[in-house]
Amino acid sequence: MVPNNTFLMASLQPGDVTGFTFFVGLMAMFAASVFFFFERSQVDGKWKTSLLVSGLITMIAAAHYYYMRDYYLNALAHNAAGGLSFGMDGFVNPSPTQFRYIDWTLTVPLMCVEFYLLLKPYGAKQGLLWKMIGYSVLMLVAGYIGEAVQPESTILWGVISTLGWAGIVYEATAGSVAGMARESGDANLQNAIRLLRNFVLVGWAIYPIGYMLMPGNLLASYSGTFNIDLLYNIGDAVNKIGFGLVVYQMAISASKK
Repeated sequence: MVPNNTFLMASLQPGDVTGFTFFVGLMAMFAASVFFFFERSQVDGKWKTSLLVSGLITMIAAAHYYYMRDYYLNALAHNAAGGLSFGMDGFVNPSPTQFRYIDWTLTVPLMCVEFYLLLKPYGAKQGLLWKMIGYSVLMLVAGYIGEAVQPESTILWGVISTLGWAGIVYEATAGSVAGMARESGDANLQNAIRLLRNFVLVGWAIYPIGYMLMPGNLLASYSGTFNIDLLYNIGDAVNKIGFGLVVYQMAISASKK
């Protein structure tokens, strides 16, 4: 038996900062989706797809946060009841790992697609699109295997996952993405690519930190210091909405020209 939403709402305690961020993340990303969808009418046709993808990213994330919020609160209620409630035995990990990776598997490749969409009016080919998607899929699949399937080999899979992340950073810093932006001569585009690169380089760093806090990994001794779900919730909202706002600013500036 799964508790109804009234029970879930009542189970969110005033001091539960992590639970609070599940609710805030859900509503913030839903609101961002509405904003991006409505703002499509304010930009030129060649930028409409970019804003559509920005809205899809935050909408998909909002839908998953709806389920992650419920999973998190159900797990807390189950554990508070002694681990014997709702027809389940034992204690449940309140971290919604499966839902997170389902979300990331959809949204992170779409975030990489944004690089291609911004460069498409300047001659970007589909090879770039599939290269960026490939890097993101490698990063996510390896990360999921290391966290949920083969945790005994978490460091090995973490290294493989990092190669995918490094490929995205390289393309946006010194590879074909950076080169095309530079050759375009468009200052707005160059600034947008630089900001998106910074999100990947700095903003996405929160995810490998959370990964390395796993038992047996490099930062496992600090797992009691940091709340992984709190880090992920803040990182998701900032990165996904921030990505979309950079694309929006680029599209608006280009359309005004």
